Amino acid sequence: MNEIILDTETTGLSIKEDHRIIEIACIETNNLLPTNKVFYKLINPEREVSNDAFKVHGYSTEKLKKEKKFSEIAKELVEFIAGKKLIIHNAPFDIGFLNHEFKKINIDLINLKENVVDTLEIARTKYPGSSNSLDSLCKKFNIDLSKRTKHNALVDCELLRQVYINLKGEKEPTLIFKNDADETKLSRQSKVLNYSKKIVKPRDTEILEHKEFLKKEIKKNYF
Repeated sequence: MNEIILDTETTGLSIKEDHRIIEIACIETNNLLPTNKVFYKLINPEREVSNDAFKVHGYSTEKLKKEKKFSEIAKELVEFIAGKKLIIHNAPFDIGFLNHEFKKINIDLINLKENVVDTLEIARTKYPGSSNSLDSLCKKFNIDLSKRTKHNALVDCELLRQVYINLKGEKEPTLIFKNDADETKLSRQSKVLNYSKKIVKPRDTEILEHKEFLKKEIKKNYF
């Protein structure tokens, strides 16, 4: 099964206040290697962008007015993600907003418990007591953040792909070519990104926080 690294930006934080999606990016991968298939849209949210949200992503209400509405891009989005595992940082947030949009146009909702991987949940399990924001995890794994001057769904998807590789603790995916012809053919079809996983030594504060966490867990479970 191919994976979809997915991220959204929104007009605000609460669907209860009818905040909407203004940007969505999906990068398709196979064994976490990009397939070169990307879905990316800016969206007219049909409402004002909050000042707080504007400070985060930099998309103004005026800039987004010329973009297509969610209802106009929904079918293409659903077809792109259909049958694939979704990898999202803080999945309840993005899935909540997607389902909020789907409800408005009578499209089947995404089940958060089926084929959805929440990297924030994984990070919290692996690093209790630490900050597990995307920025913090990139710094922990020495992933280059120079392109992330503001939140951008497409940039964040690529960063999340690299973070997820490190969270899984797996050897980096590589491509093996049988001959020069295979390599030449693939180079014409897709751009292969080079990335490397580095050994990360925990900071002293993280070690102390983890010790405190273990003390609490032992006391809770055994006393």
